[in-house]
Amino acid sequence: LTVDDKLRVAAALDALGVDVVEGGWPGSNPKDAEFFARASEIEWRNATLAAFGATRRPHRDADSDPDLAVLLAARTPIVTLVGKAWTLHVDEALRTSRGENLAMVADSVRFFVREGRRVVFDAEHFFDGYAADPGYALDVLAAAAEAGADTLALCDTNGGTLPDDIVRVVRDVVGRYPGLRTGVHCHNDAACAVANSLVAVGEGATHVQGAANGYGERCGNADLFAVIAGLELKRDMELLPPGGLAALATTARGIAEVANLPFE
Repeated sequence: LTVDDKLRVAAALDALGVDVVEGGWPGSNPKDAEFFARASEIEWRNATLAAFGATRRPHRDADSDPDLAVLLAARTPIVTLVGKAWTLHVDEALRTSRGENLAMVADSVRFFVREGRRVVFDAEHFFDGYAADPGYALDVLAAAAEAGADTLALCDTNGGTLPDDIVRVVRDVVGRYPGLRTGVHCHNDAACAVANSLVAVGEGATHVQGAANGYGERCGNADLFAVIAGLELKRDMELLPPGGLAALATTARGIAEVANLPFE
């Protein structure tokens, strides 16, 4: 997508009534940086913009981390920070200590809270991490929560978790953090992304990350429109402004046209 395309998609989601539009990673490429620069000049009716990025680098001060500085410069009210929640990735991908990873999470969240940003913490590979070492995965959430994150998003990054495991883990986390938003971020590798999102809401999750028409890496992310329709029609939840539900199909088709992909 071009920057103009991304702005059109963001405008369509805003018109639909989506609460948060996460526009990309401003430090990763010039296109996303331009998107946030132009988006900051638009008056959004329903959506709040979020910029996505990672926690600080190992053994570096958050105040001097260049990636955090770029995120801050995007000037979005919400910052979505991704951090490692699986010991395998801490050990093999980051190649740092588990204690340092916890410090990276806490320092980064605290940095943005101090700057007046609302922080959504994406616990990457959370469900795999919980299966391997639940104590450490929960320690990662604790580090983010204690530093001031207001949303803990549990990510099924590999997309292989089934609904019964989603139910069990989300129930545990919601019970531990009743004062915070618990959310889910589901990929569709096992064809369960929408189902996993719906059962997570049934267990108390109040934040669902998804994508228009399920677009996303590999097999895709949870189809945000299917999640909305399921919750409004099957669970009697009012999520969109009046008329929003009727606009779902039109919005989905319009975004498919921008993406030059068939609408199924």
